[in-house]
Amino acid sequence: MASTLEYTKLTFPLNTGDKIPAVGLGTWQSKPGEVREAVKVALQRGYRHIDTALAYGNEKEVGMGIKDSGVPREEIWITTKLDNTWHHVVEEGITSSLKSLDVDYVDLYLMHWPSSTDPDDKKKHLPDWNFVKTWAEMQKLPESGRVKNIGVSNFAIKNLEILLNDESCKTVPAVNQIELHPNNPSPKLVTYCKMKGIHPTAYSCLGSTDSPLYKNKDLIELAEKKGKTVQQVLLMWGLQRETSVIPKSVTASRIEKNFELDGWELSDDEMNKISAMPERFKVCGDAWLPVKVFFGDDE
Repeated sequence: MASTLEYTKLTFPLNTGDKIPAVGLGTWQSKPGEVREAVKVALQRGYRHIDTALAYGNEKEVGMGIKDSGVPREEIWITTKLDNTWHHVVEEGITSSLKSLDVDYVDLYLMHWPSSTDPDDKKKHLPDWNFVKTWAEMQKLPESGRVKNIGVSNFAIKNLEILLNDESCKTVPAVNQIELHPNNPSPKLVTYCKMKGIHPTAYSCLGSTDSPLYKNKDLIELAEKKGKTVQQVLLMWGLQRETSVIPKSVTASRIEKNFELDGWELSDDEMNKISAMPERFKVCGDAWLPVKVFFGDDE
């Protein structure tokens, strides 16, 4: 189906009045020495959203790539995240990220996981802290101008309910960045977020490295019929669900291909067929955390 919609220039409105670019570059698992060039290439090809995190250990390189691109800072949406072991020192967390990125502000600052992990023993949760207290501290950040919007990541419905129903919660998260792809579609969670005015951003939207989705016969057949790559079809599925997408790549040709999303779309039947895929897998579980954060309540 032909479309005049330019998804590469599309933005989604946030509850703050800001607008987040629909397509961004993810940098999780991007190796040192590669991510700087990837960020530069992406921005020079037209991407306007770069996603990183303190935990990725690449904020400095991301910042260098932004500078290398020559694209003015004000045209770029930068997302980064507060690491689990920094929950009780939010101010230090954002200061560290801004210094590494070498910018005066970030457009979106997310609580990476709803786990206030003990920095001295990552198998333990801080005894006197929780994500509600972390959010109370994060709510103070936009006043300084160093953070334009705040949000969360990896929050299931159960934890969103805990946060939103607490009397200390004065600011509804602008975004919930969650794993979303056809084998982890999380329809209930996506619907819940939208109902609460929280925009869902899809990470691992291609199913991550060596994704089994790339070998799915139905997706391959559909991609061939559309004259597109499986990756492009997966991204379009995410965009047409009104979730922003942040595909990760460090290969220039793939970065370019992932951005070829204008002038076409999936039909309702094609969308429904992808959404009905029965297989399930998660790229990111919670077994490595000291607390459970996924409860099977997203289907």
